[in-house]
Amino acid sequence: MKTRPNRRSWLKTMGLSIGGISMSGWLPALAEQVAADPARRRQCILLWMNGGPSQTDTFDMKPDHKNGGDFKEIATNVPGIRISEHLPKLATLADKLAIIRGLSTKEGDHGRATHLLHTGQRPMGPIRYPAFGASLAKALGSETDALPSYVSIAPFRGFDQQAFEAGFLGPKYSPLVVGNASTPNASAAPPGGGFAELKIESLQPISGISPAQNENRRLLWEKLQSSFVSQHASGAARAHESTYQRTMRLLNSGASGAFDLAQEPEKLRETYGKGLFGQGCLMARRLIEQGVPFVEVALNGWDTHNNNFTQVKDLSLELDAGWSSLLTDLHERGLLATTTIMWMGEFGRTPRINGGAGRDHFPQAWSCVLAGGGIAGGQVYGKTSDSGVEVVDGKVGVERILATACAAVGVDPKSTNISDTGRPIAIVDGDPIEEILT
Repeated sequence: MKTRPNRRSWLKTMGLSIGGISMSGWLPALAEQVAADPARRRQCILLWMNGGPSQTDTFDMKPDHKNGGDFKEIATNVPGIRISEHLPKLATLADKLAIIRGLSTKEGDHGRATHLLHTGQRPMGPIRYPAFGASLAKALGSETDALPSYVSIAPFRGFDQQAFEAGFLGPKYSPLVVGNASTPNASAAPPGGGFAELKIESLQPISGISPAQNENRRLLWEKLQSSFVSQHASGAARAHESTYQRTMRLLNSGASGAFDLAQEPEKLRETYGKGLFGQGCLMARRLIEQGVPFVEVALNGWDTHNNNFTQVKDLSLELDAGWSSLLTDLHERGLLATTTIMWMGEFGRTPRINGGAGRDHFPQAWSCVLAGGGIAGGQVYGKTSDSGVEVVDGKVGVERILATACAAVGVDPKSTNISDTGRPIAIVDGDPIEEILT
């Protein structure tokens, strides 16, 4: 089922600027130039909800059924679309969202489902499939870019590390990881107040080593590496050389400043939220300004087998602040029209509430959301039953979600890469959902 009422004016619903902050005084010149470029390439942001978010308590409420739980639903700025009361800011931006309520998959284990949703492939056989982010990084990136083509912010990779990697595409397209999460339920709230820190440890200078010593080491390494590569022209050696060169470009170009959130006004940082997710969304905006093709931001802690409603309320408020600020900020900078945003986890949660006031793993009928560039917002696609236990209209698998994201950024999902077994393999083996594309 598709509900697509008339769109409303963005500025009328959101006011003149994010959080009441005027952009005119500090909007970076780079952002203005990038946004105005008629040849500007498209980009993608994945908001990854590690643990599996409850669709019944976020975007597919069931208030008139016993499975509905504790939360109320609220109206959005699109007539007929209602979402959780704990997503009030996103409710004012529903005209930018395409809510997909008919997602159905077949993996209920965290590791296997993480692999499926990140790669579009079930984890089996000898082929090391690349993460979707790596595939888009290859399709949209450039060899001359100072910044990596794929950046992953605060991920928890313990369920399946390979799901985040470049697989047979090689290390050139592996993600630069910022602020790695140590546990699947890592708190997004920084201890003692202040803002969560997101650092790239490998870019920090080594204590006690002077700039001159660093330069001498670099020259020595390059001499040895050049000699080695000339005698060992293997794929692994050249991949390592390529990774090193891109790292040096990042260090020497000044582009690493994109990761420095201290350059942002404190009031704006607060609008995004002080935790890992909010600050990660702000970093994603800065990386999009710099032209990074694919950025992933994780919000960890959605594995709510117990005490679901307290946890989901807190997570939803973090999500609401970070995602709504990201949408608004990108729009005001002229970047949203070329940036597609995906929101999803590895599966949903059971509509039925268990004895611990929690919800368990549920891949049969759940939700994800697309927004931004290439996406026709202000609509719902698909429908679940009154109880939420099955899809009754518009059933889709993950391959169609990823194919839709491909189409939104101008990449043919059926385009192929050659695997390490010599087989041509499509980025996604699925067809886009045409109804939600512009």
